[in-house]
Amino acid sequence: MGINSESDTGADLRIGPTTLGMVRLYIEADGVDLPLDFDPDEAVEIAEELKAAAEQARAMGAKSARRPKGKG
Repeated sequence: MGINSESDTGADLRIGPTTLGMVRLYIEADGVDLPLDFDPDEAVEIAEELKAAAEQARAMGAKSARRPKGKG
């Protein structure tokens, strides 16, 4: 499965600091518990990438909404 493949899989995502000064992304899905720890600088970089991807996705959605619906 690639980044652009749709999925019906649901998951819970929790984000918070750890007692060791790391930032934890905790992903929980059917049969999966995945804690991912990042140092604060890495976490900021991930947040910036997430924001950039959201802005790109928003722009793509706006383009497809403007696209005329017709044959073909």
